[in-house]
Amino acid sequence: MSITSFVGLFLSSFVFIYSLKLATPNNPMSIFLDYPSLFIVLGGTFTSAAISYKISHMFMLFKIFIKHVAGAYKVNYAEVIAEIMKIGDAYRRGESLEAHINKTSDFFLKEALELINDGILEGEHVVRILTDRANNMNYMHLEDAGKIKYLGQYPPAMGALGTTIGMIVLLANLGGEDAMKMIGPAMGFCLITTLYGSAIANLFVIPVSENLIEASKIGHVKNLIIIEGIKHLLNKANPVVVAEELNSYLPPRDRLDWKEIIGK
Repeated sequence: MSITSFVGLFLSSFVFIYSLKLATPNNPMSIFLDYPSLFIVLGGTFTSAAISYKISHMFMLFKIFIKHVAGAYKVNYAEVIAEIMKIGDAYRRGESLEAHINKTSDFFLKEALELINDGILEGEHVVRILTDRANNMNYMHLEDAGKIKYLGQYPPAMGALGTTIGMIVLLANLGGEDAMKMIGPAMGFCLITTLYGSAIANLFVIPVSENLIEASKIGHVKNLIIIEGIKHLLNKANPVVVAEELNSYLPPRDRLDWKEIIGK
């Protein structure tokens, strides 16, 4: 994720907490802390997720999200195009791809160069394999992000469960001597579980899934650029032609100025 996403995550948390503060000018913030409510929402969400999916897989997806937040997962399209240009120009002049395979940090580009360097597959077959891999990877990443998004239904459902429990407690004690004393805590429990469920789903789970979807789309565009670059590499095209063709995938602000590369 970029710094913008990190700021958005921080601001959403700040707005939520500050809204609670504004809503209680004469009361401490501790009135919003209710451990039974938190246990129902978080515990119920976790157990429901454990039944639905592999927990280890869910943790892996959240790790990807954290990497995206920290900027460890980002794509500089111009750098990718520049690297393809340099590799293609070297290959056109008869250099081996071996050295470039070890230097590139992009896993998909490394795979593509290895397929060519092995010399077993024809050029069209290489491109077809890379296209299938890129599409399948994108499909799997979107599926995983969809699973995270689907988890967003559990916290509000657990909040509703907590609300139901609170209402049962409230109604069960209406006829007792301390009925009026029970109404406040029971209603508080009802509403706080709903608050927790809605906040967790809409401020964390769903934004995480949307962020993973964005990351998948960014990675897929990068892989499509690499595939197109490999086509030109196999045809030993002019580096300038390669740059202009690959720039067509990008908006003007992200495009590579190939004149700077040629001039070096």
